Amino acid sequence: MKEQRHTCTLRVNGEDAAVVFAVHHTLLEVLREEVGLTGTKHGCELGECGTCTVLIDGKAVLSCLELAVECEGREIETVEGLMIGNELHPLQSAFADLGAAQCGYCTPGILMAAKGLLAENPSPSRDHVIEALGGNLCRCTGYHKILEAVEWGAAILRGDLASRPPPEVFHGDRIPGEEVVDA
Repeated sequence: MKEQRHTCTLRVNGEDAAVVFAVHHTLLEVLREEVGLTGTKHGCELGECGTCTVLIDGKAVLSCLELAVECEGREIETVEGLMIGNELHPLQSAFADLGAAQCGYCTPGILMAAKGLLAENPSPSRDHVIEALGGNLCRCTGYHKILEAVEWGAAILRGDLASRPPPEVFHGDRIPGEEVVDA
């Protein structure tokens, strides 16, 4: 029996991508193998780790659970589409500035889940961030820096630079010679 193939055009990161794939392939497989966008990672492939999170029509979706044939005519965004020209997206900058990624394998999925959250709620509480990232597992961090990075990225996006994290978040310890003020 011959494998049934599907031909279509997917809209990925604002560009059309003509693809041909087996009808049973997930969006994850098609993005990586046919479109060549390998930022979206294979993880559990059971919808439990969040590593493959992308945005479809602005909503965070696990691409390992989404059939690619169901995505024709929809807007798909991967981590490769986050940059604005040659500039990192504020979430990417915040992750880099705050050291929120260690091995980085989970980072693309977390960034996409965070972007989906911030599109719906530009000023999320810490609890909202925790809830939005609840399906994204990281084996390297304690999540604290990730949460801080999402909050800082949100502040940057809102133009609220006054809510800059304290120096300890960036540097770990107080800057030598810095005056300590009791509250």
